[in-house]
Amino acid sequence: MIRTLFFYMVLLFSTFVHASGSILAALLGIKRRGIYDWGTQDWSKWNLWGAGTPLDVQGIEKVPAGPVVYASNHSSMFDIWALSAALPGSTRFVAKQELARIPFFGNAMVKAGHVTIDRFNRGKAFEAYDRAAKTIQSGISTIVFPEGTRSRTGDLLPFKNAPFGLAIAAQVPLVPVYVHNTFEIFPKGAWRLRRKPIVIRVGEPIPTAGLTLDDRDQLRERTRAAIEALRARVDSKGPPS
Repeated sequence: MIRTLFFYMVLLFSTFVHASGSILAALLGIKRRGIYDWGTQDWSKWNLWGAGTPLDVQGIEKVPAGPVVYASNHSSMFDIWALSAALPGSTRFVAKQELARIPFFGNAMVKAGHVTIDRFNRGKAFEAYDRAAKTIQSGISTIVFPEGTRSRTGDLLPFKNAPFGLAIAAQVPLVPVYVHNTFEIFPKGAWRLRRKPIVIRVGEPIPTAGLTLDDRDQLRERTRAAIEALRARVDSKGPPS
């Protein structure tokens, strides 16, 4: 209980500090990427520290140089912080529109360059993915959750096609990622956390050069199989709990 209360205190303070920095930088017209990287990555590191959840990361050396699209499973808010802290280079998320409506935090998120999508408006969703593709082409990697929402059981939900269309549109490698233990730490709807190490495994990049939107189904299935394989590898080794 004490750790949970401490985590919430750190979360509130870190969100205020980093969100203020991102919003102020945007108001001043600062375009340097570093301040917005700090607003996401350092914020994430603070929150992980407050929760007492260390990272166990393997496979980073597989990430190719240049921007990529990372595709990960999603079962907890801790996925966001763990991936932001662990993955190399500048990264931004493609997230649901509801997050942008959170006072203060949502504004900072948009100012930092994260892309929000309206999942219930097909036209606006495609516009959001077009913005995300431009973000990638500017040299920033994008993190997507193909399930579209957090799993309430920890099991993989069906994958949506749009994130794979994004990777194809940007013509950059797609890197499968599996995050383990975040569901046990802080599942959707929970308020109390459990301290466990967060295991992240990065798979082999999947090239998209030359693919067209007609190849989305094939890319989706190949990515899901890669994430399932990473999960099976973690389960077979019995990661620390």
